[in-house]
Amino acid sequence: MRRRIGISVAMVLGAAGAAHAADLPTSKPAPVPPPPTLASCATPMEFITTACPLTYYGITLYGTVDMGGGWQSHGTPFNGAIATGVEELVQKNSNHAQWNGVPGGLSQSVVGIKGKEEFAPGWSFVFDLNMGFDPYSLQLANGPKSLLENNGVPLGSQTSNADSSRAGQFYNGVGFAGISNTTFGTLTFGRQNSLTLDGVNAYDPMGGSYAFSPIGWSGATSGVGDTEDTRYTTALKYRVDVGMFRAAALYQFGGYELNNASQDSYQFQVGADFDGGAYGKLALDAIYSKDKDAVSSAALSAAQDLKYPGTLAATISDDTSVMLLAKYTYNQIKLYGGFEHITFQNPSNPQLTSFTDIAGYTVAAADITNTAYTNNKILKIMWLGGRYAFTDTIDAGVAYYHYIQDSYAAKYCNNTSSGSCAGTLDAVSFDADWKFAKKFDVYAGVMFSEVHNGLASGYLYKTNIDPTVGLRFRF
Repeated sequence: MRRRIGISVAMVLGAAGAAHAADLPTSKPAPVPPPPTLASCATPMEFITTACPLTYYGITLYGTVDMGGGWQSHGTPFNGAIATGVEELVQKNSNHAQWNGVPGGLSQSVVGIKGKEEFAPGWSFVFDLNMGFDPYSLQLANGPKSLLENNGVPLGSQTSNADSSRAGQFYNGVGFAGISNTTFGTLTFGRQNSLTLDGVNAYDPMGGSYAFSPIGWSGATSGVGDTEDTRYTTALKYRVDVGMFRAAALYQFGGYELNNASQDSYQFQVGADFDGGAYGKLALDAIYSKDKDAVSSAALSAAQDLKYPGTLAATISDDTSVMLLAKYTYNQIKLYGGFEHITFQNPSNPQLTSFTDIAGYTVAAADITNTAYTNNKILKIMWLGGRYAFTDTIDAGVAYYHYIQDSYAAKYCNNTSSGSCAGTLDAVSFDADWKFAKKFDVYAGVMFSEVHNGLASGYLYKTNIDPTVGLRFRF
């Protein structure tokens, strides 16, 4: 938690005068004691009814189980492999009205272990390892597997499917270790969230929700254009706070052979928190990202599946993005805004031979596309929203999201004739959350999404509405 200290000119002058009158103290004041540490759970009943952690010998077992249900006006059947279980955001295969179980409507179900152990004054060893799973199917979250299961299947007969950085790994969330210092910041190595994913989680009014946020459901925003790059498996990540300012950097080295979805990536972030006292607080961040030879996986057509069954198709590109983020807090109100400009180009190093993707599936050379962006594709994503805390345990939020794709066809187009034509996506959502116990909350909400022109090319239907309710348990 960052400590913000606002000092007025009058307070400074007053303090100086007092020191001059009474002379400066000859010894340092007693240090402020740290906040008390919450005791570890001692009994099963305490675990259920209090906020006690499962921390023993410096290691904490933690997790989230999020289960719910909902209706969709144009939905697809449940799939136990896809990270979201169902497709709340309108997709090409969005089909008929149906009821579905909805795992992870508000947040991904996960289980993990983490720790922070001080080994010298101000210095600590830190680590975190977690995996996402579907509480209904009990499968590890695996987007590429959901694509594989729909190879050769016509759109109208498909189950829910979507690409994802969560690809069945036991560390499909994060798996890193490192060193933290109270002054010099934190340096970690391993599988880690992209800085853009951290940005979305912090600045999305819906908190990256699968059911109520298109930038939560789709990883295009947090993955610099391609969802498989929302997490990097072999990455160095550094964060530091200096007063009101902060900075971060991430570098991914190693390529596909080390379970990455790009051959090389780097990101830089700067930000600051402005404390306006009675006028509220403002947080701002900017993130620059570059992914080289990024992978976007897809299911095979019927013809492709006959030639190379059990494999996937992929588009390779160089992706660059600039993300700008803002959050304003005033009493019970929080206002959020974000903008990202993403550029897709043909890859620096075209992939001409078969390779193994992050889920361990083969991508055959014949089904690799290296020339999708002869003209650069530009995608702009923006959002606005807010949340209001009625009490310490009840809050509600509303948000609007807008995507703009520029035409990157050989000849400008603004219709549904091709996915390379100019197009837009709009989504509006609302949710309410009640934390009725220390580790439990119930939620309800709805998202309406609609695609137009190039972003609607090949879609069975262009809209979806998804009222959803759920129960979440976090420990």
